[in-house]
Amino acid sequence: MGDVSNQPIEKLSLVIASGEFEKVHYALVMAAGAAAIDIPVTLFFTMSACVTVLEGDGWRQLVSEKKNMTASDRDIDFAQKGVATMDELIESCHELGVKFFVCEMGLRAEGLEDTPPIQSLNVERTGVVTFLNDASPKGSIVYI
Repeated sequence: MGDVSNQPIEKLSLVIASGEFEKVHYALVMAAGAAAIDIPVTLFFTMSACVTVLEGDGWRQLVSEKKNMTASDRDIDFAQKGVATMDELIESCHELGVKFFVCEMGLRAEGLEDTPPIQSLNVERTGVVTFLNDASPKGSIVYI
């Protein structure tokens, strides 16, 4: 068998459960980066991260790990430092063909089952079985 350490993964599947802005932001950075080099990506939003792909205030409801900063404050801070904003990353992921899933159980657990997903992202409301069936045996599943 040859050395496989330099071979890219076949697929990246991210489970995003954290409600922290910075963790969700970096999950989107990883997704956009992978998709940019033609690695298929699926994002599975669950629990407090579900708001990221829902209509209304969406990701602005996330909390920042920085004291005395809201998600919006942190996003503005990132933009001023030349870091991609949350909206830019979400749009980039969408344009690069990243799949967006939102967990039905996570929506129910957070009391969000009646909140519609962002229509332009084609978010699929689904469960963990669909997410796992979508993953690749030669891919990576990362929990955030």
